[in-house]
Amino acid sequence: MSVILFIIILAVLVLVHELGHFLVAKKSGIKVREFGIGFPPRIWGKQKGETLYSINAIPFGGFVKILGENPDAESISGPEKERSLIHKSKIIQVWVLSAGVIFNVIFAWLLISAGFIFGLPTPVTEAQDQVANPKVVVTTVAVGSPAEIAGIKAGDSISKISSDNNTLTDVTAQSVSNFIEANGDKKITVEHIRGKEVLTSSVVPQDGVVTGRKAIGVSLDMIGILKLPIHKALVEGAQTTANLTVAITVGLFDFLKQAVTGQADFSQVAGPVGIVGLVGDVSQLGFIFILSFTAFISINLAVINLIPIPALDGGRILFVIIEAIKGSPIKPKIANILNTIGFALLILLMVIVTFNDIIKLF
Repeated sequence: MSVILFIIILAVLVLVHELGHFLVAKKSGIKVREFGIGFPPRIWGKQKGETLYSINAIPFGGFVKILGENPDAESISGPEKERSLIHKSKIIQVWVLSAGVIFNVIFAWLLISAGFIFGLPTPVTEAQDQVANPKVVVTTVAVGSPAEIAGIKAGDSISKISSDNNTLTDVTAQSVSNFIEANGDKKITVEHIRGKEVLTSSVVPQDGVVTGRKAIGVSLDMIGILKLPIHKALVEGAQTTANLTVAITVGLFDFLKQAVTGQADFSQVAGPVGIVGLVGDVSQLGFIFILSFTAFISINLAVINLIPIPALDGGRILFVIIEAIKGSPIKPKIANILNTIGFALLILLMVIVTFNDIIKLF
């Protein structure tokens, strides 16, 4: 079920991304040869007008074949060269190339706004007077920590915690943290709720998880449900989307910087296999969590596509900027070689991340 849900989420996000390129290219008078979901081999295709619409066998992606996106003889000097991307103004080229990213961000904003309309989990500190049914929720679990080993996961809400004959009655994020610290030498029983399932885990705090004291390796927060009217939901959704975009961009920049210096921890990055596992965890928490997770992935997809690496939208935009500065086009042969190298590097990165995902499973 997790695999099917992941494929559906990915297909929707790719459809949104490629739809952005497709609609803006069409609106700009540029010829679109093919609009495809998934990567070849082709399973199904239908020609409608000048565009072939296709569904392909490999579900991890999608594409739009725009005339002139990869310069060739037809786009440079063919009979329809005026409808080629490379013969449009630099502003239109950037607009077409960035449209997929823009559509992904807009889609995330709409999903998050919908979440606030139906009721979205929100920290009490952000909207104390409006949050209903606040609970102590595990926000992160440290890798290799006692909590992870015991089976506690991010998103679980803690309903009860005890040690020997001592039970915590007033459950708040701070009181749970204090209880764990005060009972650092004893086995602690944690009752936690995941979706509709009530679980009980036994865990022993250890040194080295948190500096200066024994801990089980979780971050906690008081989180409740925030429901907003449509107009406020749209505003709050926009602010949340902006904050997430900044946070994801900073995190990705730090990871890339560490990767260049050989210090990157690839175990902290999830590829398709890892995301399937995350989808399974999120699906147990309910529809709103799936909605939020989809929005999060959509923003990640947007940010990653803006990295100025050949083969990504950001790399193609960089080419346009370079051409505008130098006043002449980059040679098609050079552009295509760089795009091929960029694509090969992305495949290599995907292989490394997927390998780490598989290692985590065992």
